[in-house]
Amino acid sequence: MEIIVHGTGTMGKIVKEMIEEGKEFSLSGFADELTNEKGDVIIDFSHFSRIDSLLNFAKEKRIPVVIATTGYSDEILEKIKEVSKEIPILLSSNMSLGINMMQDILEKIVPILYGSYDIEIVEAHHNKKIDSPSGTAKTLAQVIEKSCKDEMKKKYGREGICPREKNEIGIHSLRGGTIVGEHSVLFCGEDEVIEIKHKAMSKKIFAKGALEASKFLIKKDKGLYSMKDIFAK
Repeated sequence: MEIIVHGTGTMGKIVKEMIEEGKEFSLSGFADELTNEKGDVIIDFSHFSRIDSLLNFAKEKRIPVVIATTGYSDEILEKIKEVSKEIPILLSSNMSLGINMMQDILEKIVPILYGSYDIEIVEAHHNKKIDSPSGTAKTLAQVIEKSCKDEMKKKYGREGICPREKNEIGIHSLRGGTIVGEHSVLFCGEDEVIEIKHKAMSKKIFAKGALEASKFLIKKDKGLYSMKDIFAK
């Protein structure tokens, strides 16, 4: 399978290295701006400002796309949905198996714990990550919202006098050093705290997940897919 890697930053380089080290895939393109590249699937680890041109290229060339970039606007999300009506697109804020299993766990326990426990999300990343909160933290918050019977209110950080409301989901971001990625969901009750946590030890887990997503996507018809679709196969 020929892979075009869109994005020459840290993650793009890791995907490139994994392709070159293995025998299952071959690299047919590696660029920040795609022009005449040919391949079976595009893996995008670029910058949200480049997604618009990526979608135009993929649509014109009829090439499936794995989008792992975060920080995009609602407008770009709508364009992703529109383009997915013509080509297969897999969109995920996190490519790891662990995070996707974490979402499944939350879907099961949130309906049970909500009402008796306050829910807080804490995420931590390296000091070069520019978007906050992380795309994964936003996804976890969406899973929690969908699993609650009441309308929830997202609260990004706290400062000054701001008593906690019952229907809040607190979301907090930490940035420092070379932290690969950590996400915790805390259920804080009376005299106890239940914490669901995922800690990435290496960025290779995201590259591996993206390559698995490519194998999944190449067999699919047009449509918008997620990592959850892979693990449900």
